[in-house]
Amino acid sequence: MRPLGIGALRDGVVLAPDGPPARLVVALHGAGGSGRQLADLLAEPARRRGLLVLAPDSRSTTWDVIAGGYGPDVAFLSDALAQVAGTFGVDTSGAVVCGFSDGASYALSLGIANGDVFDRIIAWSPGFAAPATQVGAPKIFVSHGVADRVLPIDRCSRRLVPVLRDDGYDVTYDEFDDGHRVPAAVVERSLDWALS
Repeated sequence: MRPLGIGALRDGVVLAPDGPPARLVVALHGAGGSGRQLADLLAEPARRRGLLVLAPDSRSTTWDVIAGGYGPDVAFLSDALAQVAGTFGVDTSGAVVCGFSDGASYALSLGIANGDVFDRIIAWSPGFAAPATQVGAPKIFVSHGVADRVLPIDRCSRRLVPVLRDDGYDVTYDEFDDGHRVPAAVVERSLDWALS
């Protein structure tokens, strides 16, 4: 794990595999969080699968679209992707974007709008999707805890998933018996799905 090295106060981290990366995964944290939290969540499962993980920090306490519109986070993520591609010699097309909570909403929003970059989206406990446009047809994995009190499942994923399916997306949906978190088993299932 190493610092991304392009941000001043808020930056992010990169998890690099021992050998050539099997796939690039962009991991987006929840509100008030940091890329390091998602990198810690993914460290062992990513290592076993040979994944290169880019886990940036949002420019503020959460992602820009949640605060009112796309802007600084999209620009920072674009710079981060360019750096990772140059450093590790990877093609950023066909990447996976994942996220938890606000990061899951952002992953859905960015992934749907950038289906030419992200062909798989993993959304752990999302609240919504607000893509600026729709490009391509990325496959989507959504998980949500039935006892989630932060983003209640009935107001969030149980409404969102049918809309995504009605829009023509191939959605794998996974409910689990817990609250607002990402159980290790869900991480494993979602990464296996992303690599299948």
